[in-house]
Amino acid sequence: MGTAAIVPVGHPLIERTPLSLQMLAEYPIVTYDEGLTGRARIDQAFSEAGLVPDMTMTALDADVIKACVEMGLGVGLIASMAYDGDRDRGLVILKSPGLFPASTSSIAVRHGHFLRDYVYRFIELCSPSLTEPTVRRAQERSVR
Repeated sequence: MGTAAIVPVGHPLIERTPLSLQMLAEYPIVTYDEGLTGRARIDQAFSEAGLVPDMTMTALDADVIKACVEMGLGVGLIASMAYDGDRDRGLVILKSPGLFPASTSSIAVRHGHFLRDYVYRFIELCSPSLTEPTVRRAQERSVR
């Protein structure tokens, strides 16, 4: 998963391809607050390109960022997995492969602890390949 640029429907960046950091820097940016996962990679990408974007607003949550973008307050930079095409109908995700370094999230479970069904569901929502049987097999192997 990586960082995705989002704009409101009808935004001029929709027609500009391929998207570049220079194009994004022409607009106010709405993204995560400093210190949150992903923000350092966003800052790093702009810095390495010699750009100083206008970080107009920052937020702790992708839903807040999306709401700001829908109101026209800027171009949003969010974790790509936070965009839902069915739910976010007022927004367009821009194809931006390679603009930002990829981010990885990890889920850790305590060794030897019982996991409730909802924990397995959560893990599978985060990574569909990590089904309950897969996680249980991994837990069994770690006990040996």
